[in-house]
Amino acid sequence: MNSMRAKRRVVILGCAPSRMRWHGTRVFWSILFTLGLSACSSVAAGKVGLAETSTSYTLSNDVVTARVDKRSGDLVSLRYRGLELLGRGSGHPFGYWSHGPLRGAPVKCAVTIDPGKNGGERAEVSVKGFYVPGATNAAAVACDVEIRYALGRDDSGVYTYSIFTHPFNYPAASIGEARFGAKLNADVFDYMTIDEKRRKVMPRPEDWTQGTRLNMSEVRRLNTGVYKGHAEHKYAYSAIQFETPAYGWSSTRHRVGLWFVNPTIEYLSGGATKVELTGHLDSNEGGAPTLLNYWRGSHYGGAVCEIGEREEWTKVIGPFLIYCNSGGDHEALWKDALAQAAVESRRWPYDWVQGVDYPHRAERATVKGEVVLNDPQAPRARISNLLVGLTAPDYMTPEMPSGGGRNARSRPRRLVDWQTDAKYYQFWVRGDERGRFTIPNVRPGTYMLHAIADGVLGEAVVANVTVSAGQTLNLGRLQWTPLRFGRQVWEIGIPDRSAAEFRHGDHYWQWGLYFRYPEEFPNDVTFVIGQSDPRIDWNYAQVPRGTNAGSVWSVVFELPEAPRGCATLRMGIAGITLREGVNITVNGRPAGGTGPMADTATIRRDGIRGYWSERNVAFDASLLRRGTNIIGLIVPPGGPTTGVMYDYLRLELDESGTVSDLAGNVGQALYETVTHETQPLESH
Repeated sequence: MNSMRAKRRVVILGCAPSRMRWHGTRVFWSILFTLGLSACSSVAAGKVGLAETSTSYTLSNDVVTARVDKRSGDLVSLRYRGLELLGRGSGHPFGYWSHGPLRGAPVKCAVTIDPGKNGGERAEVSVKGFYVPGATNAAAVACDVEIRYALGRDDSGVYTYSIFTHPFNYPAASIGEARFGAKLNADVFDYMTIDEKRRKVMPRPEDWTQGTRLNMSEVRRLNTGVYKGHAEHKYAYSAIQFETPAYGWSSTRHRVGLWFVNPTIEYLSGGATKVELTGHLDSNEGGAPTLLNYWRGSHYGGAVCEIGEREEWTKVIGPFLIYCNSGGDHEALWKDALAQAAVESRRWPYDWVQGVDYPHRAERATVKGEVVLNDPQAPRARISNLLVGLTAPDYMTPEMPSGGGRNARSRPRRLVDWQTDAKYYQFWVRGDERGRFTIPNVRPGTYMLHAIADGVLGEAVVANVTVSAGQTLNLGRLQWTPLRFGRQVWEIGIPDRSAAEFRHGDHYWQWGLYFRYPEEFPNDVTFVIGQSDPRIDWNYAQVPRGTNAGSVWSVVFELPEAPRGCATLRMGIAGITLREGVNITVNGRPAGGTGPMADTATIRRDGIRGYWSERNVAFDASLLRRGTNIIGLIVPPGGPTTGVMYDYLRLELDESGTVSDLAGNVGQALYETVTHETQPLESH
């Protein structure tokens, strides 16, 4: 025991040198040293223990033990009922935040909640890294980044969150891919569950490593295992974050599960329609079971988080729960995780979070109202799948000076809307069938309110919604009159911001569907209004036939008389990989096009929806004629994953208007990708 009591100290830059210390009362413990650094312990039943060495913190309760590295902020071990759940894989091992203390940079470690001072109810530790001027590491960013982990007496898992701070005197910062990721123990986990349709026994890591690469590095044809001959693609498991509150892996042998549980999406990017990666096999050589919780990603149209010089900014990402459970089959474990997600949502915001920019319940607001659909052309239409959100107003990215590596790169300024914003908080709820909504726990501030719904093209907006701490703000009945450019002639699909209702839309995540197009549509798509079936006759994506041949889709329809005035083809775009856009012909004559559009990579990433936009092509109605008419949609030659995914198409006719009148009335809404294509809501 004398050697155990020796004053051995190991210095970690930025952390106070210390012997092993125990935080908490009534702790019964035995210690085994390996080089004076590691320890094991048992704590009094029902209480949280916190052990500290010069290199790590260890938080524990009756079922969970979590060890945190004091240099990196990584979660290097998570044991559930004695079973280690984390593993190495390739690249970054165990559990980690993509942005944390840089090696060689100052680090401050602290116990932010001491279980010795609260009767063993909760422990929390912090590892904070500070910005180093001139850092060029891939994860470097001109912000201070703090990582915290917390464990309560009754928690079946550990909470983690990250706090980004950009002081006034820091240079401009651009935050790249930002997430919490975990490589899991491949000897334990074999089954992944994302949602109702995507849950299965997964290939083994060795199946992945022995697979044959296909058309991109993330896809391999498996040569071994239960899925021999099948393609495995990590993007097959992407999901809408708002609709996926709990997802993870479980074990057939050990009957345990590990899940990521987001109690809210307020700290994530892109609002209620954002699609992101969730879980997969490590796509490098390791093939390990992997889970990801993105708060700023580049996928499916991406999101932006850029902070200007002399700008003060902070954002709290989380806390979210790494939840562990056991005892049931895969279905039961997932259902239990979903139930826990509901519990966490009710608990949000957590009252134990202190010392950061995190308003508690009494300091937040509630916003409610009722959206009333008022469309004279569809008087019987009812609200369906209503989503209402409070977001930051649209804004321009700041000037980013040249130089500074990843921290500050010269780039054009761009307009950021709620679909691409990762810098600020967003608050979204689903309304009921009457259009009523209640948005709880809103941080005080001034927001834009957005409403979108299935069956309604575009979105509705209320600007300058100001909420105060503790307030319940009732906006009353909000009349939503969708914008129309004339009477509706025909429509294809459902305006729901996805291509799910079209051919292959019910299994879009299957890799390589775009390769089928030339075989399934040897003469391209010909869609006859009133006769064709969208589920069969309209493909989920319009892709070219090859690098030497594009594709031309024909919409055929009848008109009783030759029209006059202005016609408008309205196009909801669910995904695009066409920089020059889609060109339009009317009865064989050019009629304009969408113009250039940003790549959302939705097709090649096995998606059905990405950044949504509307493009409206106005043309002289004299191009139409009595009888049969054909509108052509032209995609130029290119690779098999270039093309467009349509959400919805509609032809409108204003017989008293002209193309110039329409352009003048609608302005940039006709041509800009990031616009609000509906009239604002009006509060009554």
